[in-house]
Amino acid sequence: MTTSAWRITTDFSDAVGPTADQRWLDSGTIPGVGTQWADMVRYALLDLHQLSEPVGLLAAGAGENWGFSWPRDNAFAAAALAKTGHAHEAEQILGFLASVQGDDGGFQARYLLGSDDPPDGRSPQSDGAGWALWALDQVAVSSADPRATAAQFQGLLESATGFALDEVSDGSRLPPASSDYWEQRETKLTLGTAAPLLAGLQASARLFTVLDDPVAAMRSSRAADGVEQLIAQGFRPDGYQRYETSGGTDASICFLMPPFTDRPTADVVDAWRRYQVDAMRPAGGLAPGVSWKQDGISWTPETALVALAAASDGDSQTATRWLDWLNAHRTTWGSLPEKVNSDGTPGGPAPLAWTAASVILAVAALDARAGSTTSQR
Repeated sequence: MTTSAWRITTDFSDAVGPTADQRWLDSGTIPGVGTQWADMVRYALLDLHQLSEPVGLLAAGAGENWGFSWPRDNAFAAAALAKTGHAHEAEQILGFLASVQGDDGGFQARYLLGSDDPPDGRSPQSDGAGWALWALDQVAVSSADPRATAAQFQGLLESATGFALDEVSDGSRLPPASSDYWEQRETKLTLGTAAPLLAGLQASARLFTVLDDPVAAMRSSRAADGVEQLIAQGFRPDGYQRYETSGGTDASICFLMPPFTDRPTADVVDAWRRYQVDAMRPAGGLAPGVSWKQDGISWTPETALVALAAASDGDSQTATRWLDWLNAHRTTWGSLPEKVNSDGTPGGPAPLAWTAASVILAVAALDARAGSTTSQR
């Protein structure tokens, strides 16, 4: 449940409170300054900052059941922090991911904060390696020296790439079934597992190119091309549903759009637009997918993903629509909640790291597309 106790409202000391918050904001940039989303982005940045702990630990949300660290959430937060000039914090998150990476280069579904142990018996999720590679590429691109950043995390790069290559047999097959962002046991492959691995392999090819390793870059690139073709062969005939032939569209279609993969096809864009219609909920936001339970609840992470994909692909009208909706459904203290109830009231924990990071990235993408000079120090 959302709680206004989350916000710090008193300037307790020089290290904690509004003065310290503003000093941290001033050390980077704030996308969207001068737009209707400026306040939302400011709070989203502060929420990421306050959800973070030393050495790169990031809680998924403010609620007790969200006091764990998901590789997916970490990846998006690292990208958002790097994009806004908080390179140190972004690199700390990558350091955390490197520290908990398994011997096979993959990741558990989530971790106890401050530990490489999972909190329960959930199976590892193979999308984690894809997200780690995508995040490293995003952080490197945003850094003053992409080569140095890639080299700093070369171990993470090599291990996660090795895992991804093994999962897809160097691009000759799609990966085995795994749980994905729905956090449910799966016996069939989902697009939510296949697409992040594609994004990770494309990122891997770019990173190895930056590191002047053409052999490794070519291997990742060829594997990515193979996976891209296999995803199209398996998922395109039935409209890019959650599963190859069933399940309806879900938010993972966004993972085949920028900024995750390089080349969205017309069929992918059609499915992405169809998801926005078919997964609509009473309050105006989106469910995780068409086959998600009909409980009337809108989910902000998935809605923010659509905004991010739209902004990154140059569709400012669609991005504006969803960012405006998110902005209108914040809590009274400014944070973005996980859910919005059918009556339009916030629900679930607030803030939520994944939503906050996606909103920051979406507004930053709009700034970049417009050649905006409104971001400020």
